[in-house]
Amino acid sequence: MLRIMKVNHFDTETTGLDAVKNDIIQIAGIIEIDGEVMEEFHFKCQPHSYENISPQALKINGYTVEQLKTFEDPHVIHKKLVDIFSKYIDKYDREDKFYPAGQNIRFDMGFLKEFFAKCGDPYYGSWFNYDALDLLGLSALLRYKGRLDVENLKLGTLAKHLGVELKAHDAVEDIRATRIILNKLLDTHIK
Repeated sequence: MLRIMKVNHFDTETTGLDAVKNDIIQIAGIIEIDGEVMEEFHFKCQPHSYENISPQALKINGYTVEQLKTFEDPHVIHKKLVDIFSKYIDKYDREDKFYPAGQNIRFDMGFLKEFFAKCGDPYYGSWFNYDALDLLGLSALLRYKGRLDVENLKLGTLAKHLGVELKAHDAVEDIRATRIILNKLLDTHIK
């Protein structure tokens, strides 16, 4: 029996590097089922707390605290995410889960899991399994095996090497490029 492959490519922009202390301020994703894009989403949300915002993080993602205050409430974004996920996943079916996919996806998974918890929802695992499709891990393995000749594994470096356009540090642009790069590497390097 063939299994339906449900992939949720997603990327976050955050107020720092610690998923417990810091918060998601932007999340974008592409839902793909058996290779077909079903839906894209993109949300900007206020942090749960303004106390632990890293100035370095704001410099990287290009937002100011004043801009963050204009974004939607995190509980509203949580509901929107659950509504989207519910279209494709039966959260009560243990076998029906998204494969999370992205560049260094464990980072984003940690933040999304904490985001759910901070919104009072402990059921992140109802939507995602832990068999992640990580572009960073795949490209590291290919480089180790001599099948990918790049100086580092940054998304920008991989995009340039493979001829993929990228406007870095924007969740929408990052996840679109990540999906293209991941598929190119799988199609050309994994046989």
